[in-house]
Amino acid sequence: MSDVANDPQAAWDAWHEHRVATVSAPYGPLALIGTHWLADYPEGRIPAVPGHWRAIDGGVALTAAPEDSLLLDGEPFTGDAVLAADEGPPSYSRLTAGELRLVVIRREGEWAVRVFDPDSEARRAFGGIEATPYDPAFALPGRFTPYGEQRTVQVDNADGQARGLGLGGELSFRFAGAEHTLQVAVDEDDGSLWAVFGDATGGRSSYRFRFLKPGVPGEAGSVTVDLNRALLPPCAFADHFICPFPPPGNTLPFEVAAGERRLKGALATGI
Repeated sequence: MSDVANDPQAAWDAWHEHRVATVSAPYGPLALIGTHWLADYPEGRIPAVPGHWRAIDGGVALTAAPEDSLLLDGEPFTGDAVLAADEGPPSYSRLTAGELRLVVIRREGEWAVRVFDPDSEARRAFGGIEATPYDPAFALPGRFTPYGEQRTVQVDNADGQARGLGLGGELSFRFAGAEHTLQVAVDEDDGSLWAVFGDATGGRSSYRFRFLKPGVPGEAGSVTVDLNRALLPPCAFADHFICPFPPPGNTLPFEVAAGERRLKGALATGI
């Protein structure tokens, strides 16, 4: 048996298997059936979502009646509660309605409720992720250069709205004899990097854009840019995610024929 830690191919195989299991889990991305912005429901009633909802200073006020059949923290809930944004995965959401998980989110000051259903049509139809086998030519040495201060750019999102995308620096690397850079976000908790990028395969043989998570830079900003681990964004699995599009300059001029490409059986790669 190969040592996964020392075998890039075996490590990629394990990564891919884990990704398939994660996205197809009962409350993974395929289970999302709705994102409901409370500002769109000033009367407080969201179709097909039990309870009465309204945004207040510091959270979301929920009022539930017995017929709503809601559980809060695993206990039957009626009356009033103020909810903060859920921090954990949907499977651990505080609020449930039967098999549904109701997840409170906040984006740029706006509150919403997401509904996850393990019996969603997308989850039942899922046939796997089309991904290119590991190619060492796409595992590239790179360097992270932080900005002096956090920058925010407005980018379009998959739901048609423009939102701010925070960027903390640039990731540079060489491919086929040319230098390339990607603007990246930096996780405030652990310092890991995250990029949303496009390339010459986007909308053709791959989804229109993808994510990349190179990890935490080492000394002097060194980091491996492993395009074999390019990820499909959540909106490739469900229309109700609000994934940001690549910021200006983050569309690579070459084909990233590596990593996750699209859902198996997809006829239109940009959808």
